[in-house]
Amino acid sequence: MDKDSVGLVKTKFLKIDEPFELESGKSLECITIAYETYGKLNNDRSNAILICHALTGDAHAAGWHRGEKKPGWWDMIIGPGKVLDTEKYFIICSNVLGGCKGTTGPSSINPKTGKEYGIDFPVITIKDMVDVQKLLIDSFNIDQLYAIIGGSMGGMQVLQWVVSYPEMMKKAIPIATTARSSPQQIAFNEVGRQAIFSDPDWNEGNYYASGKIPKNGLSLARMIAHITYLSDESMYLKFGRDLQDKDEISYDFTMDFQVESYLHHQGESFVKRFDANSYLYITKAVDLFDLAIDNSIIEGFKDVKAKLEVISVNSDWLYPTEQSTEIVSALNVNDVAVSFSEIKSNYGHDAFLLEKGQLNYLLSKFLSDNIVSDLMMHDVATIKEEDSVQKAAKLMLERNITHIPVVTDDNKLIGIVTSWDLSKSIAMNTDNLKDIMTTTVKFCHSTDSIADISRLMSKFDISCLPVVDEDFIVEGLITIDQINNIFS
Repeated sequence: MDKDSVGLVKTKFLKIDEPFELESGKSLECITIAYETYGKLNNDRSNAILICHALTGDAHAAGWHRGEKKPGWWDMIIGPGKVLDTEKYFIICSNVLGGCKGTTGPSSINPKTGKEYGIDFPVITIKDMVDVQKLLIDSFNIDQLYAIIGGSMGGMQVLQWVVSYPEMMKKAIPIATTARSSPQQIAFNEVGRQAIFSDPDWNEGNYYASGKIPKNGLSLARMIAHITYLSDESMYLKFGRDLQDKDEISYDFTMDFQVESYLHHQGESFVKRFDANSYLYITKAVDLFDLAIDNSIIEGFKDVKAKLEVISVNSDWLYPTEQSTEIVSALNVNDVAVSFSEIKSNYGHDAFLLEKGQLNYLLSKFLSDNIVSDLMMHDVATIKEEDSVQKAAKLMLERNITHIPVVTDDNKLIGIVTSWDLSKSIAMNTDNLKDIMTTTVKFCHSTDSIADISRLMSKFDISCLPVVDEDFIVEGLITIDQINNIFS
């Protein structure tokens, strides 16, 4: 096992015993959420990053399950010293609602019948998946995530998060995704579903007790989908027109080409790890995904507060770059802090699972590119200049703080009082705050870069700065300890 691996991990389970209402208006009596975590949650619960998996993924994003031959699906970027550094961040990944890897889905037992739900399971949406994830995050008493990251359907979840819970994350990174499924994307999913429906072993979704799964239909659905995850260039480089286990074309309907054998292998291996009914429900959720309001993505993103990095893949024809730039444009219109990057790769849509170098660079740059609003404290104690030194001292003791901004009645900054100033009051034998407070105050704005603020603090030997808006109204405080924590 590599030294930069999180090591052996186990999937955990959270049971919600209360009814969960779905976007459709239907509800589930109770739900179970399968999840994994890597790293440790810090004392102020500010270092959590949520990872959202793609269509057929699961909660096992990193590390190793005992006895398995492969690590988690995003192990290349999660672990000690990697871009999602588990010595710095607390990483969370859960299996989506409707899945078949531990979270409640159609293969779960329906408490009303004592049997698997099958197609009695209600239709779900990406929003339902996100709402379930929110319950998991709440169970950790996390008020705000540092970041949310996901590719493909995981990217849809990221976008749904920033729309449904705009205050719940500082940063968001949707990769190789869209704000609404296109007719072509829906068409591919429908063909896959029809392949499952046409398998006689599907039996209207009631195949669990029979021991016969609709493996032919599910395998075909996977083969169709897998073509969309690749690019023409990657298929040509990998297979060309090379023959499979033969020297010449057979002129019958057996497999002649390596690419045929590859797709059959993908289909056959997929049926061993995935449930056909889950595939139906999850692809339907993807089809229903549409963040536009009145056909306007701009309107759909009007309440977004997080800072976003949107990433596309230049050879992705399933979720082409134009769909990512449409997201960026809509966010820009809403004056949301957003940047855009394009991965250069011949792997197609799957590049977000394969391009380790580019992903490490792009994610590292964005996650470490902090501004004051990413770190500052919002719940700040303030004091008026006519107040007493004793009141300031009491506030510092109660809040365990060393700096208090001095403000006017309308919360405008006019000075600052520090624990050092309190010692001056003893020497001067005064209880008048005006006599000891500093009026020539260094300050910053929420949009200032952390690098600039760090240099300012170092130059003037300052350990804390008030954060003000353009009218000098106090918005928060930022300390050198906060900056050092993020750099360390």
